[in-house]
Amino acid sequence: MPTVLVVEDERDIREVLRRYLERAGFSVLTTGSGAEALKLFASADLVLLDLGLPDIEGTDLLREIKALGTLPVIVLTARSSTEERIRGLELGADDYVTKPFSPHEVVLRVQAVLNRRGGSSDDNDIATYGGNRLRIDEDSHRVWLDDVELDLTPTEWGLLSAIAAAAGRVYSRYELVNRVRGYEYEGYERTIDSHIKNLRRKLGADGAQVVETVLGVGYRLGFTRDEARR
Repeated sequence: MPTVLVVEDERDIREVLRRYLERAGFSVLTTGSGAEALKLFASADLVLLDLGLPDIEGTDLLREIKALGTLPVIVLTARSSTEERIRGLELGADDYVTKPFSPHEVVLRVQAVLNRRGGSSDDNDIATYGGNRLRIDEDSHRVWLDDVELDLTPTEWGLLSAIAAAAGRVYSRYELVNRVRGYEYEGYERTIDSHIKNLRRKLGADGAQVVETVLGVGYRLGFTRDEARR
């Protein structure tokens, strides 16, 4: 049973989210304190993080979470501007929910993020690209570039997996939103570039070569798929 940590300073919102998440089959931890949240991260599979906490700046807490590993984070905030969304995504947030929100929608987003995390598989299920430079294991959600395993967030994984599914095909931002999120998310097209930027940074010096920009259209994988699998 996945555990969701709800970090939200408003008690009523915490309790509503708890009820909806538990009804959907999740184990739930809640706190209204950023300091206490720091002690609970190790027990969670996903964090719902309010940026407007009373004791710690939410963006600082998000930065702290992402520095510790790949724990997925969905930001909850009343800050609805595109600039704020981009800032959160650049810091590694996997999704962004603006208040007021539907608790049912939050549950769907939690499920979508967690569903992008996988189990294990063997090497026969690893697809290779660019003369074995890039390897993608769909079952375990693991990626290697030049034999170095990459530490990707669920959203970064979803983007790379989507464009690799048809190597060379150009995907529009709208298509990527629906493939990665699993549902239409109004306004997300304008912020998906931030996730691409983060993905390229993790891919290193060849990031823009692996994930190519097609001006005025979208993105595609710059490597062709190898004929044989390892």
